[in-house]
Amino acid sequence: MNFFMNKRLVILLFSLITLVIFVGITLGLREKTTLPEKMLLDTTSIFQRIFYKPASSIAGLFQNVKDMYSIYEENKVLKSNLEKFAQVSAELNRLKDENQRLREMLDAKESMSDYKLLVAEVIARSPDRWNNVIIIDKGSKNGIKKDMAVLSPKGLIGSVQRVANFSSSVQLLTDVERGSQISVVVQGDQSVFGIIEGYIFEEGLLVMRKVPIESPLKPGQMVVTSGLGGVFPPGLLVGEVTQVVTGDYGLTQMAYVKPAADFYRLNEVFVVERSFVVPSDQGVQP
Repeated sequence: MNFFMNKRLVILLFSLITLVIFVGITLGLREKTTLPEKMLLDTTSIFQRIFYKPASSIAGLFQNVKDMYSIYEENKVLKSNLEKFAQVSAELNRLKDENQRLREMLDAKESMSDYKLLVAEVIARSPDRWNNVIIIDKGSKNGIKKDMAVLSPKGLIGSVQRVANFSSSVQLLTDVERGSQISVVVQGDQSVFGIIEGYIFEEGLLVMRKVPIESPLKPGQMVVTSGLGGVFPPGLLVGEVTQVVTGDYGLTQMAYVKPAADFYRLNEVFVVERSFVVPSDQGVQP
């Protein structure tokens, strides 16, 4: 329909232009314009004003509608591509994060070749004790037993609390309500023994108590499990001393320890079997 309308318009305009040219040529040969010629010129200009502009507007309107539809379709395609890009980008970030975690797991496993480790995945956190208990996907059928030490790739996070056939709950070091105690030793020129028996949520620090007042203890020293007590094997990294203060009644020292592990970002963990012997040079627990 637009084609035929435009074709008729072109023919009509061509005829009018031809007529005007013809009139102009004949006018050039005479000094005066005849009355019929004047009427013809006036009629032509009126016709052009009445017909040409509305016709051009209508033709332009159809073209604008067509352009708007094209822009709409193009925007829809671009929006779809943008959504796909966002999904691909999110998946890529997830895979990068997973790859990083697996690399850390592999490096940690190689560095702890002296221990027999079982890899487990964190499948849930206890709703009523979110900061204290996690659930892993390994249980008694996989050789898991109560009180086995549990590590993240960066350090000790807790121990197995309850065991089912195909899952287990792990009590974290942050569980101050259960009063969990861990015998540790501060590495240095002289071994300094103490007990981890508290956690400060506001500062994210473990509390190490029962350190003899004369023991050389200073910030920056690394804290590891001592192996005393038969629960945790020796040498598992716990954290780093950040501050040393005088303990109760001025008879002992107390240290604040920054955990090596991130308790809020636990995805895969290691469970350590308790097949170890306490080293003879570790001494006796104070």
